Amino acid sequence: MIHRLLISFSLLSLLGLLALPIFPLQAEPLPSPAPSVSPDQPSPLPLPTATPTPEAEPTPSASPTPLPPRLSTRELINGLSPEDVSHAIETLQKDFLDPTKTDAVAVQRATLEGLVRQLSPGAAVRDAAHNSIRSDDTPFLAEILDSHIAYIRLGVLSADSLAQFDATLAGSDSKAIDAIILDLRGVPPGGSFEIAADFARRLCTKGKLLFSLQKPIAKQERIFTSNQDPTFQGVLIVLTDPNTSGPAEALAGTLRLNSGAMIIGTDTTGEAVEFRELPLGKKAVLQIAIAQVILPETGPIFPDGIKPDIAISLPAAIQEYIFHESTESGVSQFVFESARRHMNEASLVANRNPEIDAARSAMENKDRPPKIRDTVLQRAVDLVTAINFYRARPQP
Repeated sequence: MIHRLLISFSLLSLLGLLALPIFPLQAEPLPSPAPSVSPDQPSPLPLPTATPTPEAEPTPSASPTPLPPRLSTRELINGLSPEDVSHAIETLQKDFLDPTKTDAVAVQRATLEGLVRQLSPGAAVRDAAHNSIRSDDTPFLAEILDSHIAYIRLGVLSADSLAQFDATLAGSDSKAIDAIILDLRGVPPGGSFEIAADFARRLCTKGKLLFSLQKPIAKQERIFTSNQDPTFQGVLIVLTDPNTSGPAEALAGTLRLNSGAMIIGTDTTGEAVEFRELPLGKKAVLQIAIAQVILPETGPIFPDGIKPDIAISLPAAIQEYIFHESTESGVSQFVFESARRHMNEASLVANRNPEIDAARSAMENKDRPPKIRDTVLQRAVDLVTAINFYRARPQP
């Protein structure tokens, strides 16, 4: 039995082998032996391997060259040669469509206008009817703010305003007043440099060089010094605006140098010069600068004016309104907030709450325009308060 099983298994194995597919046999390649290197021969260099070529980065497109700043007409004309100027005038006279506007008289008028513009603020043609100073337009004003600050608006720099200034300083309590805010805004152009020096002498140390008035053409110089003891020696703030000019500029500049005054406001006009006036007919006056103010340390004020220590401006219309209203009712209303009402015994008896009433009134009047404030003067009052606060602090 066992013998038969062995024969059957052998037959099945043989049949399985015959059923397998026949594939060609391939011999695997044997590794080639390393080349022998003799000690006298140099070792062969390794072959360079191929490295992937990096992709070329895109070349940034060249940015356009920025244009230079646009020049003004004056700058362009000032850059022309004399030949170009002559050629331009001849072309205007020959080819302009209205010959009457380029005749000899028109060219002379244009020359005068161009000279005045070119020399401004050292030259000007003004309306004769409005060239004179009127003291009633800018009256003197003095007021005590916050019980210790003397606010003084000079108006016109004249002998009358100087007398009022002296009366204000003499009438104020020197122990209670520790600061002066000198308002030079709204000061009309013109006036006397001697009067400006008189104002400075009330506030500067004796023996100080205030400023000088120089005439470069005639090589003359007039020197203004302080020849008296100051009436006031405390915190001094000076207010300026774009119309502060002439003697008012000299006063502001010398007070900053000689009294440590802080200037708050805007740049002044740069007209700290002495003008010579020439009537032109019945309606016009030609003003020509013949001398300029020189400060002892910083030099001339003309033509750049005086830069404030704290720059802040007030719209001209608002300033004019404040000046007009404060002449009658004082300036403090444009500086301080009105006192807030609080609960008291009378309110309890009347069964009222002033704080609630005030809030209700504010909500009902929300469409009313906000109250006008003199932000320049407010900044000056805040500065005085800060200076006094730090001075009162105990020293370490």
